[in-house]
Amino acid sequence: MKAWTQGVQYAYRYVRHKYDAFQAFGPAGANGGGLLPHSVVRPVATYSPWRADPEFQTAFELVHPNTLVDIYRCYDLWNLVEEAGKLPSGDIIEIGVWRGGTGCLMAKRAKLAGLLATVYLCDTFQGVVKAGSSDRHYAGGEHADTSEATVTGLAHRLGLDNIKIVRGIFPEETGHQLANASFRLCHIDVDVYDSGRDILAWIWPRLTRGGMVVFDDYGCLSTGGITRLVNEERGKLDRLMLHNLNGHAVFVKL
Repeated sequence: MKAWTQGVQYAYRYVRHKYDAFQAFGPAGANGGGLLPHSVVRPVATYSPWRADPEFQTAFELVHPNTLVDIYRCYDLWNLVEEAGKLPSGDIIEIGVWRGGTGCLMAKRAKLAGLLATVYLCDTFQGVVKAGSSDRHYAGGEHADTSEATVTGLAHRLGLDNIKIVRGIFPEETGHQLANASFRLCHIDVDVYDSGRDILAWIWPRLTRGGMVVFDDYGCLSTGGITRLVNEERGKLDRLMLHNLNGHAVFVKL
């Protein structure tokens, strides 16, 4: 019965996503008449430094089977780790790890840079939690096709010794393990509003000045809850907000 109910939920979400995509990208949306503020973003810039970065290319070749994040956002994270290295202290944390692709990519960049920071990889390993009314395309439990062993296997292939896996709902179940830590960079990839809100509230007072919070899917049609969250928070005076047209939103703590 549970499997049947879940199947119906997934089918309903699929139909909703297709409907929203039609509203955004169909004939009406393409002509500026869509109901949703989305379109396929096609920047005309050509500079592609990831093509001339052999260390990134080698790392990305290993991690890309373990992530749903495209090369543009992956390279953004790679560079943000380097920028975070300019700060005097702080660890790195990712919440929403799935199979470890982006978390291990950041850990690899930190290791190559000689950054003395632990990279905490936090996930339930049971899929998305806290889906609610703000999350039109999520019901909960999505992306459960992973395991700690999958992540540790990838970390081993990358030669990483600077990661720590934290399993459970963050921050309610696991935040106490990191309560005394401070952070220079936080990557939030949890897809839904309530989870993103709770993580941001927990991480912000533990973020060093100049530290950054990156929302993976601010610019994606299917993660409107994260878009709403960032738009609600961006006006606060203790942060700068940067919208990268690859879909990232970045808060920088003042």
